[in-house]
Amino acid sequence: MSSTVADYLLSRLREWGVENVFAFPGDGINGLLGAFSRADDQPRFIQSRHEEMSAFEAVGYAKFSGRVGVCMATSGPGAIHLLNGLYDAKLDHVPVVAVVGQTNRSAMGGSYQQEVDLLTLFKDVASDYVQMVTVPEQLPNVIDRAIRVALSRHAPTVVIIPNDVQELDYSPPTHEFKMVPSSLGIDWPTTVPDDAAVRRAADLLNAGSKVAMLVGQGARGARAEVEQVADLLGAGVAKALLGKDVLSDELPYVTGSIGLLGTRPSYEMMMGCDTLLTVGSSFPYTQFMPAFDQARAVQIDIDGSFVGMRYPYEVNLVGDASATLKALVPLLERKRDRSWQEDLCDKVARWWETMDMEAHVEADPVNPMRIFSELSPRLPDDVIVAADSGSSANWYARQLRFRADMRGSLSGNLATMGPGVPYGIGAKFAHPERPVVVFEGDGAMQMNGLAELITVSRYWQTWSDPRLVVAVLHNNDLNQVTWELRAMGGSPKFVASQALPDVSYAGFAASLGLHATTVTDPEALAPAWEAALSADRPTVLDVHCDPDVPPVPPHATLEQMKDAATALLKGDQNRWGVIKEGIKTKAQELLPHHAS
Repeated sequence: MSSTVADYLLSRLREWGVENVFAFPGDGINGLLGAFSRADDQPRFIQSRHEEMSAFEAVGYAKFSGRVGVCMATSGPGAIHLLNGLYDAKLDHVPVVAVVGQTNRSAMGGSYQQEVDLLTLFKDVASDYVQMVTVPEQLPNVIDRAIRVALSRHAPTVVIIPNDVQELDYSPPTHEFKMVPSSLGIDWPTTVPDDAAVRRAADLLNAGSKVAMLVGQGARGARAEVEQVADLLGAGVAKALLGKDVLSDELPYVTGSIGLLGTRPSYEMMMGCDTLLTVGSSFPYTQFMPAFDQARAVQIDIDGSFVGMRYPYEVNLVGDASATLKALVPLLERKRDRSWQEDLCDKVARWWETMDMEAHVEADPVNPMRIFSELSPRLPDDVIVAADSGSSANWYARQLRFRADMRGSLSGNLATMGPGVPYGIGAKFAHPERPVVVFEGDGAMQMNGLAELITVSRYWQTWSDPRLVVAVLHNNDLNQVTWELRAMGGSPKFVASQALPDVSYAGFAASLGLHATTVTDPEALAPAWEAALSADRPTVLDVHCDPDVPPVPPHATLEQMKDAATALLKGDQNRWGVIKEGIKTKAQELLPHHAS
């Protein structure tokens, strides 16, 4: 039997080491579906409940595996549904390849059913590479380039294959004019700046007395070097949200997350430093960085298009984080005065104590911070954590203390709702032997998390470690936007847009045969986490928590909180609960601490 274009596509993906394709079927990819059947489901077709979830699962897979994620969808509406997940990949710099069907070539331009101009549709999100295959000889080069570009540029790429082309007999490119042969594989160079640039950076860093470091996901492979540089410079290290798992929070000088979701030590370090070293981060919020005339600064990034654009850096080093820091280390002088770093360590210790105190503030019924604080010391050493956008991202950023080999991520730059559960699914297919924890607001859970529990129920028995825990922050409120309305818009809660219908998330999970627990008592959290982390199947923790507990920014003053309370009195239905919880929470910073 001759091999079709679809057959060849799957064989090429196998040669690239692709083991899973996250997808949803449709007649625009019928030729590909037939090829999966003939190929004994290799690579494996992972069926989501919706194409957007397929894209998110591919993003989660890529984030946690370091390999390319592959998703697939039919023509027209299926292709359109992929967009949000692909934009998530684009903005967080994640390698994803989408294979998309299209109507037959003979129907193109005829306003045929489900015909969409896919090249135009994907032109922005897949600006690095989007191509349509129209003849079999074109396929190897197109799929190989799509994978290489995705990996090289850390970006989504798209391959469009019309339905009739999928079913053509495959014939390879020949040794002729206007044929483009192709080959497999890619070997990566190690990029290091020139010696003179490294020397300029070292001189600048040696001249500083109060050094702050900011690391992002680009520093993930440079943990040992970051620690060595921090020790030499007597620096504190803040982490951009996508770099939360780069460095252990057990290191006393790690100040934690930075920004609106960040910590007070990170904020105070940036406000007090005289020197800044940024490694592998394009953190965009300059208001949380030193004043422009306050600090001299150096940036290290593998991508030259992202250096020098967030702060007036004096030295911009383009290079691999690990190799560049290794070149820098011999030129750095160990700071004799350690008072800057010691003061930061004291502030970090006090911060973690404050976080624990805030988590134990009484609420009705459960303080959402306590969901995270009870888990934090119980996190397995090899856990992978995903958080959805919304209030769960606040507590993920501030309350969880990651140790060395833990992984974690969320939708960083797009900050879209809905990727939490599909990220968790992608993580389980990337590392079926590792436990996964997902934090999900009830808004995101109703948006698509409930449906993807069906996907979890379908596949969990194929994972060598069955533990996937989804913790739902059940407060019947689109809480993050509610707080943004109050704090940024000066508006009371608008119930018609913010209130959610009450749903039993545990009941839905139990109906699928998953382990499920409803928590309404804060004292039940610890045993609930322990049961979930020892369960023989995935678990949903349906935690009824208080929507009035404020995600107070670490730099907020009591005066600012009083101003916000004044706005609440304009008619917010939760005003008294918000004021009460806000005062109790903020007061924890002022109470005596053991770390003082």
